[in-house]
Amino acid sequence: MGSKIYLITERTGLPLSIGISGAYTHDSQTLEPLVRGISPIRSRRGVDSSQRLGRHRWTVERTVSWLTGCRRLHRRYERRAEHVLAFAVIAAALICFRRLSRQM
Repeated sequence: MGSKIYLITERTGLPLSIGISGAYTHDSQTLEPLVRGISPIRSRRGVDSSQRLGRHRWTVERTVSWLTGCRRLHRRYERRAEHVLAFAVIAAALICFRRLSRQM
């Protein structure tokens, strides 16, 4: 019984959307429900692709690392996917709270 956590973040690493699926589910099947409700921001014309693509991937990887730092998400203890998703949302809320409280 395995699972994958999917995460969409903004540029600084704050989670925008979080989802969970079985480890056997292909990534393309979970993309549409995850991005629903998030409007795309398109880059300006004339901006080189090296400035747009892949440059800030480490922020997403850092946020995933923060999520897996939570004991409940590091190893799956719950049987139901809804419970794992609930703990992932709580962990994402804690990440947002810590980041925003540091800015004040």
